[in-house]
Amino acid sequence: MKIKNLLLVVLGVVSLILGLVGIILPVLPTTPFVLLSAACFSTSNKKLDDWLRRSRIFAPFIENYRTGQGISRLHKIGSITFLWTGLIISMLITRTTFIFATLSIVGIGVTVHLLMIKTKKKDA
Repeated sequence: MKIKNLLLVVLGVVSLILGLVGIILPVLPTTPFVLLSAACFSTSNKKLDDWLRRSRIFAPFIENYRTGQGISRLHKIGSITFLWTGLIISMLITRTTFIFATLSIVGIGVTVHLLMIKTKKKDA
């Protein structure tokens, strides 16, 4: 395995782990990490790419993003609501100006990204 491919696989695995953690911890955005994993695997390891594309959890999101179909309005609303609920709870727990500012920037960036993704006509 070439060094470039090895680094992409490692980055993809780490990114996927962060995406999985993001399902539980709303401070970490799941979708960008999973999409990064998909991009890394698609250029470095066919087996991992195939596995991720067949994943019961992540395959629909990856395919919708790759084909430009977008995500449903309900998924956008749920994601943004879950994101900001977790961020606000984290801000209230830490009560640190730096953390507040950092989480706000992350929240705004993720929210803007989600709003810019095409919205499917029918919610699924």
